[in-house]
Amino acid sequence: MAWDEWEQLKSQAAGRQPARTQLNGAPAQGPGGGKLDLVARQDDLGAVGHEAFVLHGDLEKKVDIAGAGMNSDHAGSTHQAATTLSGSGFTMGDELMTTLSVWESQVKAVRQACAHISNHLDFSKKLHANDDAEIAASIMRRDGTALPASELEKYFK
Repeated sequence: MAWDEWEQLKSQAAGRQPARTQLNGAPAQGPGGGKLDLVARQDDLGAVGHEAFVLHGDLEKKVDIAGAGMNSDHAGSTHQAATTLSGSGFTMGDELMTTLSVWESQVKAVRQACAHISNHLDFSKKLHANDDAEIAASIMRRDGTALPASELEKYFK
């Protein structure tokens, strides 16, 4: 009985329109019927780049535990505490020094990442603004006015 049911399901599936596979592309229409486009606006890039720049500055000023409370030997208070604890025979001093070292390297890595993001987005914003200006200049009407996107679209159908 189960076999008959399986054969019936197979025959129903075969009667339906076969599924289509599309490789190396996306469907022209999105789920809502509209076209799918990737859009990155200049303001968006600038805002993300600015936030990365602000975070970089905040990290430099607010999380520098190595430099906080610096003495005449340029050792911060955490470094001083670790040295004092180690000098007094506490293993906690060595662990505190290791923690400080790991913290410093992690903060430097995050600061470098923020600087990279900020610089890259600033560069991308400028580069794409130049690209947009060149494209706009090359697709003008004979009278010098910009060719609207709706008019351009008919060349790609």
